[in-house]
Amino acid sequence: MRLRNDIRKAVRVARVEGRTGVADRLVRAAARRFGSAGEQTGLAADDVVDASSTRVPPRRARAEGGPLEVGWVITPPAAGSGGHTTAFRMVQAMEAAGHRCLLFLYDPHGGALADHERVIRTWWPGMRAEVRSVADGLPDLDAHVATAWTTAHVLARHDRAAGARFYLVQDFEPYFYARGSAAALAEETYSFGFQVLAVGHMVAGELRDRFGLDSTVLPFGCDHGTYRVTGSGPRDEVVFYARPGVPRRGYELGVAALELFTRARPDVVVNTFGVQARHLPFPARVHAAVPPARLNELYNRCAAGLALSFTNVSLVAFELLAAGVVPVVNDGPGPRADLDSPFVEWARPTPAAVAAALTRAVDGAAGRPAGLIAASVADTSWRPAERAVVDTIERSCVPVA
Repeated sequence: MRLRNDIRKAVRVARVEGRTGVADRLVRAAARRFGSAGEQTGLAADDVVDASSTRVPPRRARAEGGPLEVGWVITPPAAGSGGHTTAFRMVQAMEAAGHRCLLFLYDPHGGALADHERVIRTWWPGMRAEVRSVADGLPDLDAHVATAWTTAHVLARHDRAAGARFYLVQDFEPYFYARGSAAALAEETYSFGFQVLAVGHMVAGELRDRFGLDSTVLPFGCDHGTYRVTGSGPRDEVVFYARPGVPRRGYELGVAALELFTRARPDVVVNTFGVQARHLPFPARVHAAVPPARLNELYNRCAAGLALSFTNVSLVAFELLAAGVVPVVNDGPGPRADLDSPFVEWARPTPAAVAAALTRAVDGAAGRPAGLIAASVADTSWRPAERAVVDTIERSCVPVA
């Protein structure tokens, strides 16, 4: 019976967090049992690259004009992953511009390619790109794009494959870790010489100030086709983007703040989504991976939402605003660099301050029409970022003899 339950639990985790999530949980469980915690990098030892030994790969010879072939090296996505959603948005922009894209999945845990492709086709059905495995090699293409620090190492290792090299940097990933192995290896990628496509000014600023790197800045956007105000019904709930085990998302801070909030306002329904939150010290409606359309329905029942992030701003903050919800965001230079709306409730990163900001947002909902909140981000779209990606890659892939 216990084995059956463990298998069911692993299947649930795989659906939400992907196979990498299952592997990481198993490692953490082993560490708790045997007292030998190890830092997980998500990168095989043979795939680690030293920047001092990297070489500039040759450009692919191509005729004037015609569509480009662009490869995107990615990690296996979990259902609804925000980082993958942004990367795939750029893939679709290249496809819309007439170019051919291929996805190369890097899975050091050896997951089945068919399983990963099933997740991709289910959650990102608008993308046509062919799905392959890095294990089968990288071919000569016009361009290759790394989409995370681990895939930057993998792309640097495949330096015999012709093509321009790009690096889609969605966050300053060394901040994801304590000062140790993973942080150092993440920093190493900024010396590989790839052309950087930085999502937001926070990332571009970190790369400029710390490494002297110039970036093509991709402005944050919002999917207004999905996240929008859909009615005039009551907005008397709150929502929390919960990512336990991901320190930059402030899960523990959010839980502590909501515990204080619910003591003072037990009448307000609390919803969580993201990763299924367990053993919460307050009543809540717990959701796991929620499809975007259903997530917008949830947002439209809410007056406020917690969108905490201690590195780059969370995309959830933009989604909440577009749906007419006041986001409560921890105050700091990272989120403030790219989030500019008069309806954001900024809070010092303490439970009492976040709970107080949430209370202000809920109590002030009647005086802030949802349509007015949504209008504050009406001009925030992904089109400028998509255009910048297409233009940058096209300019770099000039024909060579």
